[in-house]
Amino acid sequence: MNSTLFGTAAISAYLASTLLLLRSLRPGPATQRYASLGLAGLACLLHLAANLSAGRGLLDFSFLSALSTVVWLVVAIVLLAALFKPVDKLGIVVFPLSAFILGLKLGVPEGAHLVRDPSWPMTAHILSSLLAYSFLNIAAIQAVLLAAQDCCLRARHLGGPLVRSLPPLQTMEALLFQLIGAGFALLTVSLVTGFLFLENMFAQHLAHKTILSILAWVLFAVLLSGRVRAGWRGQTAIRWTLGGFVALMLAYFGSKMVLEWILGRT
Repeated sequence: MNSTLFGTAAISAYLASTLLLLRSLRPGPATQRYASLGLAGLACLLHLAANLSAGRGLLDFSFLSALSTVVWLVVAIVLLAALFKPVDKLGIVVFPLSAFILGLKLGVPEGAHLVRDPSWPMTAHILSSLLAYSFLNIAAIQAVLLAAQDCCLRARHLGGPLVRSLPPLQTMEALLFQLIGAGFALLTVSLVTGFLFLENMFAQHLAHKTILSILAWVLFAVLLSGRVRAGWRGQTAIRWTLGGFVALMLAYFGSKMVLEWILGRT
């Protein structure tokens, strides 16, 4: 019951925050932005309470619960980054997406897959995996916004209120590569801890996840190398970012959906 109560309140706060962010795209008092971020912070806390009460304080890695944990991390990272960087507009995508996934978690029954007292190597692997996906998820959203901004500039069109409210293109690109750099480092930790501490990363039920994760790592490594050596930017950076994220999404959640929802395995 507490999970439903917390979750419903979190969804309401996410949606209210999104509305305020949309209103802040138009000229008006700066307090709208702070109010929207404050509401999102409240939603983030309620979301965490919903996740913890549903899993009774333990990590639940069933499909929708894991997805809910990831979007909660995405929201938390965006809110923390918004204290120092102009990333609050990402909330227009992130907050309603979080509300939708949390609503699915509350409304669709699924069996629990709890992690009980994991060892520190397993904890390091799990946390680095979740954080890597979260940072690279935000990078993918940033890439989509950057693509819209770049398209408008090429067409010499001002775009809609959202595009006009974004920081300059160079700032957007710098933020994109900062997010990718953080996500790539965490993905590296995830893969290293997996190979060192998991029994068999290429076991039948893990092989596709491992291969796709390595593919994502390679794509992001090439992108970062291209940025340093050849100054990759614009559409090239956007395509490589989205390609790497798709590979990672299939690794983390595509395989999990097939295993749990189609094959009925955990």
